[in-house]
Amino acid sequence: MEITGHLEALVEESHTLARAAREAGTHAPVPTCPGWRVRDLLRHTCMVHRWATAFVVEGRPTHHPAAEEPGLDGDALLDRFTEGHRLLADALRAAPAGLECWTVFPSPSPRIFWARRQAHETRIHRVDAESARGGPWTPVAPPHAVDGIDELLAGFHARPKSRVRTDSPRTLRVRAVDTDTVWTVRMSAGPPLTVRGAEGLDTPADCTLSGTAEELYLGLWNRRPLSSVGLSGDPEVARLWEENSAVVWS
Repeated sequence: MEITGHLEALVEESHTLARAAREAGTHAPVPTCPGWRVRDLLRHTCMVHRWATAFVVEGRPTHHPAAEEPGLDGDALLDRFTEGHRLLADALRAAPAGLECWTVFPSPSPRIFWARRQAHETRIHRVDAESARGGPWTPVAPPHAVDGIDELLAGFHARPKSRVRTDSPRTLRVRAVDTDTVWTVRMSAGPPLTVRGAEGLDTPADCTLSGTAEELYLGLWNRRPLSSVGLSGDPEVARLWEENSAVVWS
């Protein structure tokens, strides 16, 4: 996807998240994030937006921890979320194409990395806010869902931090039926290795997950159970994913 698509999505998802959070109320529990209430969700997203903005604005070359968020609640917290989102979007629009700064994992461009990462960060937490409000979720367009699956499988879980490990090599195949996109995830004692497209199809799959790109995106990001998508083969491979794939966000 082009950076303009990520920036547009970041803005739209932030507005939708804020609206759902306001409708739910900051006291409401978040079903997709057990133990959290909407205030926790907003504080986390405020923290991440401002953390990302600092890398873009200051060109920080190495990792820096995020600053602790003030203990705001209610309208003050929603205002802080809106301000932080605006600062992030403005920073990314103004950043030069040749921006140099730290990124969570390798990317063709730090500017593209942060626009993409924060668009998906905000989209997933928008789903969380909508789960707290109740009612239908805003659909995720197939191109955004495919890109988010790519980021998760080939970005986050290619890192040494990935806990998706197995003593015996196993292969998970992920097939988005509405976009004709397929990923092959080879699991081992090291970080998973993901191949997208026909190149990975020469490896037999121990387990295959099939569904729309949106269903798989939300399932792989643990926002809906993988049992809600089509599953064939060994269900223990899917269980391995569900139990170990939570992302360490920084």
